[in-house]
Amino acid sequence: MTILSGLDMDTKTVTILDYGAGNVRSVINAVTRLGYKIKLVKSPFDLKEAEILIFPGVGSFGEMMKTLKDKNLIEPLLTYLSSGRPYLGICLGLQALFEYSDESPGIPGLGFLKGRVRRLNTSFSIPHIGWNGIKPKKASKLFNSLSGNEYLYFVHSYVVDPQDKTCILTTTDYGEEFVSSVEVGNVMATQFHPEKSGDVGLTILKNFLEDGISPVIPDSALETTTLVKRIVACMDVREDDEGRLVVTKGDQYDVRDTRTGQVRDLGSPVKLAQRYYEEGADEIAFLNITGYRNFPLLNLPMLDVLKETSLNVFVPLTIGGGITSYTDEEGRYYSALDVASAYFRSGADKISIGSDAVLIAEQFLQYGIRGNTSIEEISRVYGNQAVVISIDPKRHYESSPHGVPHHLIVTDEPGPNGERYCWFQCFIKGGREPRDIDAITLARICEELGAGEILLNSIDRDGTNLGFDLELIKAVSEHVSIPVIASSGAGSPAHFLEVFEKTKAEAALAAGILHRGETTIKEIKGHLSGKVKVRYY
Repeated sequence: MTILSGLDMDTKTVTILDYGAGNVRSVINAVTRLGYKIKLVKSPFDLKEAEILIFPGVGSFGEMMKTLKDKNLIEPLLTYLSSGRPYLGICLGLQALFEYSDESPGIPGLGFLKGRVRRLNTSFSIPHIGWNGIKPKKASKLFNSLSGNEYLYFVHSYVVDPQDKTCILTTTDYGEEFVSSVEVGNVMATQFHPEKSGDVGLTILKNFLEDGISPVIPDSALETTTLVKRIVACMDVREDDEGRLVVTKGDQYDVRDTRTGQVRDLGSPVKLAQRYYEEGADEIAFLNITGYRNFPLLNLPMLDVLKETSLNVFVPLTIGGGITSYTDEEGRYYSALDVASAYFRSGADKISIGSDAVLIAEQFLQYGIRGNTSIEEISRVYGNQAVVISIDPKRHYESSPHGVPHHLIVTDEPGPNGERYCWFQCFIKGGREPRDIDAITLARICEELGAGEILLNSIDRDGTNLGFDLELIKAVSEHVSIPVIASSGAGSPAHFLEVFEKTKAEAALAAGILHRGETTIKEIKGHLSGKVKVRYY
C-alpha cells in the first residue's frame, strides 16, 4: 500500500489536542508525513480556531479529564464537537466522548455521546495489546482503499458501550465483541491507533484528513477477528569504545567480542529499526545498556534515537534501561516518572523497567510498600499498557523441593548434578547480580502494582540459538493475566512457531538472529503463516 504525501495543504492545518500524556509525537509525525501542517492546542482559543482536530489520548481516563478541566478545554471541546467540523479521537480520545468510565468512578466524561466506558469482559490477557481486525457496521470515508482484512494496533483495557448503537462504526473480537470505532457526522473516533498501524493506519489518517472522499464499506468484511501473534525486533543499544551508539548483542549478556575485546557493533539503531519496520516487525524495542546516570535528562542520547526513529517508523516503540530516579552531574534530581515522560515525549509508546522492578518487588515483599513506586506512578499517568517489566532470570537448581521458598518447577532439563527441580532466580544490573526473588513472584507483584506486560528474558538461553526457555515462559505466563513477550534463545524461525504453539506467549522477541542476518522478519512470519495467526508481509 502506497501512502501519498506532499499534498497541497497550504490552507489546511491539522490541530492536535496534546494534553500532556503519552506519545503525541507519533501522531504529529504521521500527519506531517502525509503533507499537512500541525498546530498544537495551547489554549481554548486554539480549539475555537481549529478547522480539523485530532485528539490522541492514552493513560488514565480520570487523569485525562482532570487535565482537560484544569486547562479549561472541556467547554471549547464540546463546542467544537457540536460544530460539525471534523474530529478524530484516538484511544482515550474515543472514550472521552462518553458520559463516564468505570476506570475512574465519579469523574464525568464529555458526554457528547450517551453511554459509558467499561472494562473488557474477557478471559484473555488484559490489556488487549497487539494487532487485531475490525468489522465494519456501516460505510465510512475511513475505509477508502481498505480491503477489510487489515490488522490495526490496539492497546487498551477499557471499551466504550454506546446507548445509541447507530453510532457504531466497527467492532472487534477479543473474548467478546466490543466497539472499536464510532462515527457520528464528522465526529469519528477509534479504539485502535492508526498512527501505530503502519501503512494501513496512515491510509486511515489520510482518508480522514482529505476532502471529497465518499463513504464505502470494504469488500472483504471479516466475520470474526483475531489478535495475532507479534514479532518484536529488539536492539540492545550502548556506546562502543569510540563513544558511538550502536546495536550490539552478547552471549549470555557479554557484549564484548572474545577475540578483540571490543563492543560488538551490529549497526545503527535508527537504520536497523527502519529496516525491521519495513520487513514487517510488529513492534520495535530499544534496550539501553549504557548507563547515563550523570547526564542532564534532556541530553540523554537515547532521546535522539527515539525522535529519529519515530519519524519513519509507525509501529509501537518500547524503550528500556535507565527508567529510574537519579541526580545528574549538576545536582538536579529526576524521578522515574520524569525520565519516562521524556521518553514518551520523544516517541516511545512503552517503557521497560528492569532492575528497579526487582528492588521494588523486594520492598513490597518485605514491607508491603506501595502507592508511590515508579511502576505505580507511571501507570497511573500513562496507563498500565505503557509499563513493561523486563525480567532477567536464570535457572537455580534444587535437589529437593522441600524448604525452598520459591516457585519450583519439575524440569525436563536436569541440572549439572541431575537435579530435577529448579526455580528461576532474578538478576539485576544486566545479569551481573543475583537476587533472592523468583521470576513468577516478581511478575505477579509487578502486575498488582500496575504493569501491563512482561518481557521475559533468559540468561541461560541468551545468545545460544537453542530456542526459547519454554518451561520458564509457561511457568510465568500461567501465573499472570497480563501479556508475556518471550525473549532470549531464538535461533531459527521454527523456534518462534514452537513458543507460540507450546506456551501462552502473545509475542516473541527477535534480536541477534536478525542483526547477524541469519533470518529476517519476513522469513519468520512466512514460517508461521498458516500455523498461527500473524500480520503477514
